[in-house]
Amino acid sequence: MEGGFGLAFNSVLQVARLRLPSNDKSFCFPLPRARINAELKELRVCTNRTCRRQGSMQILETLSSLAPPEVAVKSCGCLGRCGAGPNLVALPDGVVVGHCGTPARASEMLMALCGIKSDHDAAKNLEALALRKRAEAEFEKANFSEADRFLSQAIQLKPFGGIHVLYKDRCLARLTMGNFSAALEDVREALELVPNYTEAYICQGDVFLAMDQYDAAEKSYSTCLQIDPSICRSKSFKTRIGRLQEKQTAANKP
Repeated sequence: MEGGFGLAFNSVLQVARLRLPSNDKSFCFPLPRARINAELKELRVCTNRTCRRQGSMQILETLSSLAPPEVAVKSCGCLGRCGAGPNLVALPDGVVVGHCGTPARASEMLMALCGIKSDHDAAKNLEALALRKRAEAEFEKANFSEADRFLSQAIQLKPFGGIHVLYKDRCLARLTMGNFSAALEDVREALELVPNYTEAYICQGDVFLAMDQYDAAEKSYSTCLQIDPSICRSKSFKTRIGRLQEKQTAANKP
């Protein structure tokens, strides 16, 4: 067990261990519904040795992709439930979930902890995630139209979490294809879902820069800096600012 984190959980009497039944879609856990969906803020997935062998790294990746933007997903050390893993804990309530060993189980668990009704198809979340991964592969091969197609299919599924990332990714694909108006519309959709989404503001700035709208691009990049000042240390962000300044200088020459 690692440090005070695990010890603190062992000392809290309210900590509960949940096991999702394999065929039960009603999400009837040992805790009242009000306790389960009470302002979930963070999920920590144990990536210590035993849970890692049981597949916790895949669960961490799945939850990171599916979680709504207001729920942080992080790794952590041992939660003291070795052998019942992969284990994770939902904060701030300190609810420990065991036997979360498949992406499907992770998707169902996430929806239950967030209070999403059981009639929402958890499988659609995983289907949308699979389409996003296919789009990423096509993007790497410069097949931008195919990436656009897969991302559009994923968005149509209306997954519970991660849809803002789908819009951002589709913006990039459409920007690369020169479809600037559609790219800007995707950015607007992403920002409507997550108003402080820095990656969306960067994409917005990139689109404006490609359209030679330098003032608008500068505003987007500046907004990104206001949200996350640390991004000024990013090499890619510095490159963007340098490119913008070069274009502004060239445009202002007589």
